[in-house]
Amino acid sequence: MHAYANPTRFLRIARPLTLPLGLVALLLFAVGLYIALFQSPADYQQGESVRIMYVHVPAAWLALGCYTGIAVASAVFLVWRHPLADVAARASAPIGATFTAVCLITGSLWGRPTWGPGGPGTHA
Repeated sequence: MHAYANPTRFLRIARPLTLPLGLVALLLFAVGLYIALFQSPADYQQGESVRIMYVHVPAAWLALGCYTGIAVASAVFLVWRHPLADVAARASAPIGATFTAVCLITGSLWGRPTWGPGGPGTHA
């Protein structure tokens, strides 16, 4: 495994795989989104608004995973000065921010019809 810690060797393998794996990820993301939003059944209590949870919760987990990865990669870079750790941390930041935005937007889209305009804890 340490053989792939060499940046030159890693990039020689990673560069040709980036586009095909990115396309596969995009295809699987689209299929999962279609199934979550259009094929899943409505909930008996929340109705159709429950479908947004199939986007909201994974987005939250992915955002947290990205931020954890940033913390680990940054610690590795600070301790061992490994250049791939810095690349991993920099690459994870916009992904984590995107999934955080998706989580916040879908959370508000789900919360409004579920809790109403006042939200939980308000006494109007």
